Amino acid sequence: MVLTAAFRAFPTIFHSAALRLLLKTLALTLLIFALLGTGLWWAFHAVRLHFGWGGGGFAEAVAAVLAVVAAGWLLFRATAMATMSLFADDIVMAVERDRYPEAAAAARPMGMARSLRFALASVGRTIGWNLLALPAYVLLLVTGVGTITLFLALNAYLLGRDMADMVEPRHPALPPIPRGSRWLMGLVSALLFLIPLVNLLAPIWSAAMAVHMLHGARRTTA
Repeated sequence: MVLTAAFRAFPTIFHSAALRLLLKTLALTLLIFALLGTGLWWAFHAVRLHFGWGGGGFAEAVAAVLAVVAAGWLLFRATAMATMSLFADDIVMAVERDRYPEAAAAARPMGMARSLRFALASVGRTIGWNLLALPAYVLLLVTGVGTITLFLALNAYLLGRDMADMVEPRHPALPPIPRGSRWLMGLVSALLFLIPLVNLLAPIWSAAMAVHMLHGARRTTA
């Protein structure tokens, strides 16, 4: 049923509302990383002046760029999903109106305040749990596959919760997506984030998949 929801969600990527949301999400994500890069540059500059180190502005710029690249690899998923949460109502409403009009008519809008709260909670969970797992990631490097296995397992749980938070509060009368289905849904999303270029579409694809899990694929297997 999870794969069915993923396949049903794929055409949503080309929906006009999805394309607008993609631009919003990418623009806000890039802005966040630009601000991060500027902050890191100022921090490196202050440290260099304080200790009297050489190297000048070029060294500071290189250090800031490398730090942003590393942060992007570690935090892109968290940042993209958090920014996606702010505008999730747009894509969720578009999918529901196209495929589940009765559900769309009965939906309860999330509102910006609640969306912001979910976005901040998502970032906090993602960074917190992955920091806690960091020692295990390092120790499991010797196994060859242990680190990526743990990373996928943990982030499948986190993503599944994020995706459920995007759709379930709109329909409080419906039963929530089962925990096992949440995790499998999150696993598919986590795998999408690992594929270059596809990872740019992963937040929208994931939100649409969650809609189908709540209303469609899960209902057909009941």
